[in-house]
Amino acid sequence: MEKRTYSIPEVAKVLGIGRTAAYEAARTGEIPTIRIGKRILVPDAALERLLAGNELQAHSRQPEMA
Repeated sequence: MEKRTYSIPEVAKVLGIGRTAAYEAARTGEIPTIRIGKRILVPDAALERLLAGNELQAHSRQPEMA
């Protein structure tokens, strides 16, 4: 069975950011989360949407060649 949720430290590794920055992004809503008990989890689908959205933004911000 495929993994459907990720912990914040796992998401931090995928995004290439620090654990503290990932927890802060989750707190502010930049990273979508669900809570199960005390655990904070990021659904796989939400992480994929986040990555896809950031990829689109990165392509649209590429500098023009002069």
